[in-house]
Amino acid sequence: MKYTCLVLVAFIFSCNTKQQNENTAATAPADVLDWYRFSKVDSINPVLQPSSGEKFLCPVSGDTVSWSEKNVLNPAAVVKDGKVYLLYRSQDSAMTSRLGLAVSEDGLHFTKMPAPVLFPAEDSMKKYEWKGGVEDPRIVESETGEYILTYTSYDGKTARLCLAVSKDLQHWTKKGLVLNSEKYKDVWSKSGAIVAEKRSDKIVAVKVKGKYWMYFGDTNLFMATSDDLIHWTVCENEESKKPIEVLHPRMGYFDSRLVEPGPYALLDKNGIALIYNGSNAANYNDSTVPKFTYSAGVALFDKDNPYKLLNRTSNSFIKPDKEYERVGEVNEVCFVEGLVFFKNKWFLYYGTADSKIAVAIKE
Repeated sequence: MKYTCLVLVAFIFSCNTKQQNENTAATAPADVLDWYRFSKVDSINPVLQPSSGEKFLCPVSGDTVSWSEKNVLNPAAVVKDGKVYLLYRSQDSAMTSRLGLAVSEDGLHFTKMPAPVLFPAEDSMKKYEWKGGVEDPRIVESETGEYILTYTSYDGKTARLCLAVSKDLQHWTKKGLVLNSEKYKDVWSKSGAIVAEKRSDKIVAVKVKGKYWMYFGDTNLFMATSDDLIHWTVCENEESKKPIEVLHPRMGYFDSRLVEPGPYALLDKNGIALIYNGSNAANYNDSTVPKFTYSAGVALFDKDNPYKLLNRTSNSFIKPDKEYERVGEVNEVCFVEGLVFFKNKWFLYYGTADSKIAVAIKE
């Protein structure tokens, strides 16, 4: 288990970590201190860019569109058959989002498949997915080898957390809204990261206390549980009947405006490490970076109680400092959603300025 959540935990304690007042400080084994550092692959970044060559007959509009010509961003990543697959968000000129698939034998050079693999269609999800589209995937495997994808549906008004499943990464079955009760189905639920563990080069969803767990939301993070990875129940305060908040923005820090899940949350004996994306507020913020900057940090939760926050980084471990990260559809953005263990290294994939996709590596 050398290359599991220990990697993430190490970073927490090598970056001048400060804890929230209500939590007890976590401790890390001495041998993992100062071990966690990602390096951007400047020689090749960005690894994926928009292109107008891919055409697609949209089943909703009936038009043939260049589905990837405007932006590519915010990818999930998974290792399959010795290759890295990226499920990435793409936008056409009308800004409708679809999910494309790209494959690489070295984790650096990718070939796009010609058509999107998940997209708005004439189905039961159309009212949630059109015309904004489907966005921002996160992915894990199930115990049986099925791929479980959380993604965002956007109808132009509300961003809802949704789920789809596949056996081959190319053909997906939509399972609908994750929060599908009358109480929550119209809530801005956005994105979700499932608790998982590393098994060889696979990231497999794992139960804690007999249930699967998911961190979801943006601005604040909440939790949901499931018995089967398909049907989810929001964790609520028994008295107030409101969702239990487990991570929130902090004034004066890089995450002063909002927090949103990154990839899956990684479990090992030291805890549950959640990479998360933070945005810098307009004021009462981290004055060393521009307002509204998106960068990423790490939060550590208790391995037996996934709702119990132990610690979190004071500083982001990846932030915009390259031209392609600072200028684009949305300026000043590094948005992390993909993480794989491949060829004995960790590969971290992230969206840059909501326009392109880049990679960073930890040896």
